Amino acid sequence: MEKIKVILDCDPGHDDAVAVLMAGKHPAIELLGITVVAGNQSLPKTVTNALNVCQHVGIDVPVYAGSTRPLVQQPRYAGFIHGTSGLDGPQFEPLTKKAEATHAVNFIIKTLLNSEGDITLVPTGPLTNIALAMRLEPRIIPKIKQIVLMGGSVGQGNVTPAAEFNILADGEAAKIVFECGRPIVMCGLDVTRKVRCYQEVIDRMNQIGNKASYLFKEMMEFYNKTQKEAFKWEGGPLHDPVTIAYLIDPSVLTLQHCHVDIEIRSEQSYGRTNCDLVGFLKKEENAYVATDIDVDKFWDIIEECLKLYN
Repeated sequence: MEKIKVILDCDPGHDDAVAVLMAGKHPAIELLGITVVAGNQSLPKTVTNALNVCQHVGIDVPVYAGSTRPLVQQPRYAGFIHGTSGLDGPQFEPLTKKAEATHAVNFIIKTLLNSEGDITLVPTGPLTNIALAMRLEPRIIPKIKQIVLMGGSVGQGNVTPAAEFNILADGEAAKIVFECGRPIVMCGLDVTRKVRCYQEVIDRMNQIGNKASYLFKEMMEFYNKTQKEAFKWEGGPLHDPVTIAYLIDPSVLTLQHCHVDIEIRSEQSYGRTNCDLVGFLKKEENAYVATDIDVDKFWDIIEECLKLYN
């Protein structure tokens, strides 16, 4: 089976870290590089987190530091969920793996320009790096096979009533990406809130008994604690891994093709993904919006990925 070539653009983050674990070893995926953006925490912290995860479990993939702040808005972080480091909970060995000298945006541009149009971009944080690459070198746009992103919501957000964090963090970047004309799969809160990491899930993964499963346990125990404090949930939703699960097995999601607009002018609703599921606006469809998820299949995929490690 031909592997799916992927650039994973992330802001680790506990759920981003699980997405890294999934993409790092699965035989269906060829992970070309990990590009990092500020989001869940500042860029130095999210880069360190990506490097720590890769080093800890032996993912031999280059990591590139990218944008330090949104295109227009002031930076906002999610320390109330991910802690001071952005990946509180696990204890990592001293870090020796280093980020590449090349800027993430330049890596994205060069890799796409030199490709056969067979690379999938998987952004699981704010879309700043992707939008900057598109603006700096528009020739990459037709080279993008598809964009499978975590962000947005048909319903309510998770930071404001209107907006999900990744889109809210850089709405202008999201607008650029959603209007680029390439195929987009939007994995929003409507599905990611259904994959809640209850204690029985943590226990199930911990029984695998390898470095990756122990890391999963340590991360999810901290993540669940802050999710309960913030949202009163017993199990934290594992947002970002839905993107990788979809690449491994597209049948895990139910999608609806529709037009999505990004709200960037409203004071109250900035960052909202206006998903026209009914077709009120008669605008051309620009995204496949995930509307349902097979929860059992999702956790089976997570388990399959964790078992690939020593």
